[in-house]
Amino acid sequence: MSEKFISIEEFNHLIQKWSGKTIRITKQELGDQDSVTMKLGEVDYQTDTRRIDGYEPMHVLHLHGSGTTQTDLEGAQPLPSDYYEIPLEDSSKYQFSNKRFFLSTERGTYTIEIV
Repeated sequence: MSEKFISIEEFNHLIQKWSGKTIRITKQELGDQDSVTMKLGEVDYQTDTRRIDGYEPMHVLHLHGSGTTQTDLEGAQPLPSDYYEIPLEDSSKYQFSNKRFFLSTERGTYTIEIV
């Protein structure tokens, strides 16, 4: 199946079906790559309209679950919290290909896949 762009609503519908599955999230940002493996629980979103600066995202995707994180510099470590946060913008792009999502934001790219 080839990659296709999807809406945030389609993304949400598809990612919700992955609850209970083990996923890997790979983030590439500013030449740095991090990887998280987690058993996905629930998925939710937050909107913050009271941002002080442009650094804080207006929308945030929370992927809840337990797991480990792997960075370029360290071995696998437990996640520091019970969720993984992805900042979203109105300009974020969502793609889906078989068992893999691609999210592109102004700050970086994220791949979410079932392992």
